[in-house]
Amino acid sequence: MDATPYLLVQLSDLHITRPGTLISGRVDTAAALRHAVDRVLAIRPRPVAVLATGDLVDAGHPAEYARLRELLQPLLDAGLPLALLPGNHDERRALQAAFAGTAGVHLGDADAPAIQYALDLPGPLRLVVLDSLQTGRPEGGLDEVRLAQADALLSARPDLPTLVALHHPPHASGLAVMDTMALQQGLPAFEALIAAHPQVQLVACGHLHRMTLGRIAHAPAVTAPSTAHQLALDLAPGAPLALALEPAGWLIHAWGPGLPLVTHLALAGHPEVITDL
Repeated sequence: MDATPYLLVQLSDLHITRPGTLISGRVDTAAALRHAVDRVLAIRPRPVAVLATGDLVDAGHPAEYARLRELLQPLLDAGLPLALLPGNHDERRALQAAFAGTAGVHLGDADAPAIQYALDLPGPLRLVVLDSLQTGRPEGGLDEVRLAQADALLSARPDLPTLVALHHPPHASGLAVMDTMALQQGLPAFEALIAAHPQVQLVACGHLHRMTLGRIAHAPAVTAPSTAHQLALDLAPGAPLALALEPAGWLIHAWGPGLPLVTHLALAGHPEVITDL
């Protein structure tokens, strides 16, 4: 039996800006994404898809999305499907317009009010993408319409192991400011939704600019680090929001024959690998 695992790469919080603009005057998010893309293209075995869990750009401007598309193009050229979803820094219509008609990019129905869809991956694994953006607000929410659509997407294939993706984490993290901006509207209903679908094996999020592991109903909930800048790890009550120039990173979700869904943290850079152990 072929034991080669299937891999889904999760990038998050790319915060691409217009050319010449740095985050806090110091962080070049475009250069960071170029490095992440190069590293993704070097992963073996080859990933089956790349998931980007929101805050794709910094201000929701069409020029930022044009730059994002250019930076992600090498993944598409390599034949890697892209599953995109919005975060609180994104603007749905500008995002969809930038990638309209682009083969290999998944963004749901362009006529729908929210970016929600499902993608069946080999292995098998079903990816269900949800939209927690509340326009003009930093915290996340899922209204009755989006929750009903999520239930329909999950109910369509209850037999398949499923990874649910959204931007805002559905639990507190201990990062005081970020916890005021987590998933808030519809949280009890979302927890009930996950509980009603035991095939959900993982909820994958962004937003925190750190890797964290929590839980929603029966499912682990993981957040990915940013491909560029991280948030300072300060768990004191009332701690201010601050950036930490720690190594960037991304997640690799792996599954396959004899391998249950497992998540690995990959860090940016080119570490030396020693094999003569």
